[in-house]
Amino acid sequence: MNAKPLPPSPLRSLAIGLFLLSTAYAQDPVNPVPSLREQARIHQQWLKTRVDSVLPVLMREHDVQMWIIPMREYNEDPVFSSLVSLTTFAARRRTIYVFHDRGPKLGVEKLALGGSSQGGIYVAYRDSSLGNNAELWGKEQWNLLARVVKERRPRNIAVNISHTHAFSDGLSAGEWEQLQEALGEDARKIVRRDRLALDFISLRLPEMLPVYRDMMKAVHAIITKAFSAEVITPGKTRTQDVVWWMRQKAHDLGFGTWFQTSVDLQRQGVPRIDDPNPVIERGDVLHCDYGITLMRLHTDTQHMGYVLREGESDVPPGIKKALANSNRLQDILLSHMKPGLTGNGILARTLEQMRKEGIDGTVYTHPIGEHGHGAGALIGLWDRQQGVPGRGDVPLLPNTWYSIELQATTPVPEWNNQPVRSAQEEEAYIDADGNIRWVLERQTRFHLVH
Repeated sequence: MNAKPLPPSPLRSLAIGLFLLSTAYAQDPVNPVPSLREQARIHQQWLKTRVDSVLPVLMREHDVQMWIIPMREYNEDPVFSSLVSLTTFAARRRTIYVFHDRGPKLGVEKLALGGSSQGGIYVAYRDSSLGNNAELWGKEQWNLLARVVKERRPRNIAVNISHTHAFSDGLSAGEWEQLQEALGEDARKIVRRDRLALDFISLRLPEMLPVYRDMMKAVHAIITKAFSAEVITPGKTRTQDVVWWMRQKAHDLGFGTWFQTSVDLQRQGVPRIDDPNPVIERGDVLHCDYGITLMRLHTDTQHMGYVLREGESDVPPGIKKALANSNRLQDILLSHMKPGLTGNGILARTLEQMRKEGIDGTVYTHPIGEHGHGAGALIGLWDRQQGVPGRGDVPLLPNTWYSIELQATTPVPEWNNQPVRSAQEEEAYIDADGNIRWVLERQTRFHLVH
């Protein structure tokens, strides 16, 4: 996609809301999040901008004149959450979204056959002859869709069927069969455009970034406290105690979580820890994987910690080197993340330079945003360092966010050259001009438990 800068929202109220949120976090990095009502208001402006400004560009970019997305309650298409208000949690019985591109002058017509207008985003299209039973349609709803298509006579019709991308494969078998029957001869116009749903889900608005940065401030603050003497008492606290403290903290502040937090450790003289819930001891190297959610945005962060031994005031140099190596691998990866390059191409270039510099590591970086493991170019999997067919062949786009996830393994002289694995994950964003930057900052020093 020849990505174009996304227009900033002109709404002053949105800017004020984001400023207030940023100010609250400046005063307290783990301040409770805005009210649910305020979150819904801000999200609604994002939704309007995305559907009004981003979607038309993508439909023309991928040569789609009509996009039909039918789904049923609790069996929603993956793109559903990118198309509806924060106050909508599921489709209603059956909802069919129809997007019809009438050209640059008239723009994209947005129809909802079933469900609501989502606060005026869609025209809630009804057959007046059905009276008050519109939500209980059977064949009538499909007949209405057929009429919509015949009246508009689109050149082609995109549906969400893909063998490669889960985000583009939301059309269930039952809906697909009924859709074909309803369209009749018009079914021959159906095309598959994997990248339409994939790109729409993956693209982020610049005005989303302040909220996301504040989420990252909360994440960093929670991890810093979790990996400290306030939460950990060496010789007593277990890893699961820290896990549940972190999850509870997110819940208490008004965040959700999209996966179970993990905390693990490495210990001198013990190459493998078999206990799933070990007691944390002095001299242990700690690692966490932590992700929170807010307003349908997701974070994914991995940090390293160290439990000081009696008499120590800092991390041993050999263990510091492990973190420095993973930091260097981050630098290498980011230097190769250029829009237009595929995930597999970026992975190959990164690993080649990594090996030349003598670093023992792996890269498994993924898009993030609307989903934790998001839509877009995949840059390796932990067990696929040769590249990922299909999902890794997608090009990197401007206006997208990535979890820079990787690890470097380093022999530590102070541990008789026992290897220490420094696994890091930190969010970065690619702006409209293709520049990549950290959303907040990366970890360059161990969290210390005194």
